[in-house]
Amino acid sequence: MEDRHVIEAVGMSRVVVSNGKVVEVGEPEINSCPLAKRFRCKVDPINKENMKENIESRVNLFGMCTKDREVLDKESFVLFGASELLTTALRRNTVDCAIICCDGAGTVIVTSPELVQGIGGRMSGLVETVPYAEVIERIETAGGVVVDKETASLDVLKGLETATAQGFTKPAVTVAGFQHELAEEIRRKFPETVIIAVHTTPVKSLDDAKRLFASCDLIFACASKYIREAASSALVQGGVGVPVFASSKKGKQIIMERLIETDSPILVKNIKLPVMDMGSQPKPLI
Repeated sequence: MEDRHVIEAVGMSRVVVSNGKVVEVGEPEINSCPLAKRFRCKVDPINKENMKENIESRVNLFGMCTKDREVLDKESFVLFGASELLTTALRRNTVDCAIICCDGAGTVIVTSPELVQGIGGRMSGLVETVPYAEVIERIETAGGVVVDKETASLDVLKGLETATAQGFTKPAVTVAGFQHELAEEIRRKFPETVIIAVHTTPVKSLDDAKRLFASCDLIFACASKYIREAASSALVQGGVGVPVFASSKKGKQIIMERLIETDSPILVKNIKLPVMDMGSQPKPLI
């Protein structure tokens, strides 16, 4: 099997890593993001050179896309990140497992907050990966379940089927924002699932954005103008630069639980959503 990992990184730049080396970097579609400016290896401006440097730093720091991949972490990187919200939901038993993707392992069922943070807090949008026995062993030692050890496939539905068969009743999953049809299928087949839409910049229309809000519990805005337009129906907004919106009471609950956990000062105000004039936005919105 070819050693090949494909990542959809910040700015919609598609990056290919092979044998621990960045071998391809696509042209990004946006040039500035407030979140990317806060990365440990910041990406400012967003261009091919800075993206390559950022991915190389992840490979070197914690072995991303290699057999040396570290999978545990306790550090929160942002207040309202997807992995941070999932770790809070797991700690408070709002969900009993998270189904996420990891380079070197594919779809993984996770119950440990440290494993969620170690995998998801360090990973951009994973499109393709290959299995590493060493990474799979680390995940399993930490209590995770690797759904497909042979090919490391990215298959949320298979992950949900496996989790349900193992007795989990309150799963959470992440789906890419352009996968509104997948989100709708999950909602039909596994109605108790908490669905989190991430990497929503590729959302192509207001109708698609509205379909996400109808089927998901939490929706990240990324650089999507359509998500922001559809967010008038949201119950809660977390953050302003790259916000997350809760579209259900369960999503609202998870954001509120995250606020309870943080020691940061918080302003809570009843206001019409979305609020976009309190911080810089990705540029351009797509």
